[in-house]
Amino acid sequence: MSHNSFGHLFRFTTWGESHGPAIGCVIDGCPPRIALNEADIQTYLDQRKPGTSRFVTQRKEPDAVKILSGVFEGQTTGTPISLLIENTDQRSRDYSEIKDRYRPGHADMTYDAKYGIRDYRGGGRSSARETANRVAAGAIARKILGDVKIRGAVVSIGEKQINPDNWDWDQTTKNPFWCSDAKAAKDWEDYLDDVRKSGNSVGALIEVRASGVPAGWGAPVYGKLDSDIASGLMSINAAKAVEIGAGFRAAAFTGTDNADEIRMKDGKPDFQSNHAGGILGGISNGDEIVARLAIKPTSSILTETRSINAKGEEIDVMTKGRHDPCVGIRAVPVAEAMLAVVLADHMLRHRGQNG
Repeated sequence: MSHNSFGHLFRFTTWGESHGPAIGCVIDGCPPRIALNEADIQTYLDQRKPGTSRFVTQRKEPDAVKILSGVFEGQTTGTPISLLIENTDQRSRDYSEIKDRYRPGHADMTYDAKYGIRDYRGGGRSSARETANRVAAGAIARKILGDVKIRGAVVSIGEKQINPDNWDWDQTTKNPFWCSDAKAAKDWEDYLDDVRKSGNSVGALIEVRASGVPAGWGAPVYGKLDSDIASGLMSINAAKAVEIGAGFRAAAFTGTDNADEIRMKDGKPDFQSNHAGGILGGISNGDEIVARLAIKPTSSILTETRSINAKGEEIDVMTKGRHDPCVGIRAVPVAEAMLAVVLADHMLRHRGQNG
């Protein structure tokens, strides 16, 4: 299987399946002499790992990372960094009944159509388990980025939205939803409990931001910063849409509505609004980078749905096992990681071209 790598100068390749013995990744292009140890990576893996609340899958994985290469005496050496994360809580028997059945919303049918063989245990390679590797790579990317700050939050779950006036970054670590609105988070608890108990699932909208990115990263044609961000975010499991800045809302703006007027402040350009999401012509403008990612409802649900099997027979499918009622909750650290690896890649590409 090809297409397991992402990035240009900062590039990572992931491997492994949901119910295999381990997953991992190899990061190439990391500059030398950057302080790095396993704790630097583990901090972010702990934010993504399953079983942290009743609102996510109860699979219990420690997601303990091991650095196998590329680090010596606490510093990166400039050679490939290989990372290993063992799988310790697989329950493959939960999936035996869907061995020849296609679950609606999953990649089962398309996987068979492409390869003629699939690992049905938890989705195999197409499982969100793979995203732990991305979070690990993102942790290293953050070390390269230095003072660039990357944060994410869930701004809506199903039909429930936050009140933007209540936005407080500190709240994202005080509730199980990565929600920036304390009042909305309380409401989401009852809402998602009802969804979970009914055997159903809901989607989510995630917002990620990066502050401290200087003007000049990206290229104006085929190396646009926003197109690479969109590509990285869309590669996340269950992603269905990405927008930068005002995104789809910009289609209803007039030119005057959309214009991010500029003044000078402390000798630097000061944008009066940020409909562009910090990117103009594919190049960062020095303002905060803002992107949003729509995550579809978890396809594995305890409600019977109509489908077919590998023989083309019409059947009803109900997926057993441990699943997230809203997979978008655990996608926040993944979205942050993908934004980090794109920015680290563009930082190195900019430095390579412009010194």
